[in-house]
Amino acid sequence: MSDQRHLVEEYLDGFRASDHARILATLTDDVEWVIHGHRTTHGKAEFDGEIENPAFTGSPELEVHRVFEDGPVVVTTGEGRGATAEHGPFRFAFNDLFTFRDGLIARVDSYIVPLP
Repeated sequence: MSDQRHLVEEYLDGFRASDHARILATLTDDVEWVIHGHRTTHGKAEFDGEIENPAFTGSPELEVHRVFEDGPVVVTTGEGRGATAEHGPFRFAFNDLFTFRDGLIARVDSYIVPLP
C-alpha cells in the first residue's frame, strides 16, 4: 500500500472514530475541503468544525468499495450510514478525491448522494 493510500485510510478511520487529532494529522495547514453542493472549508480550524457538524449525531459508518491512485490524487468510492439530529438515520454513497502535497492531504473533494 502506498503512503498516500495509507494516509487516506488513516483519515477515514479517524472519521469512523470521530478522532479529530487523527484526521487533522493527515492534513496540510491550508487544507481545503469542498463538499460539493454544501460548503467549502479553508484551513484546519474550519475543517475541524465540519468533522462533527452539530446537525449530525455519532460517527459515520464508512465502507470503501474502490480506491484509485494516480500521481498526487487518491480517489475513494463507497457507501456510508449516519444520523442527523433532526431526521435520524440515513444512507449515502460517497466519492472523495484526495489531492496530496508534501506527503499530506491538501484538498478533499467530497461528493455525497443520499440513498433510499
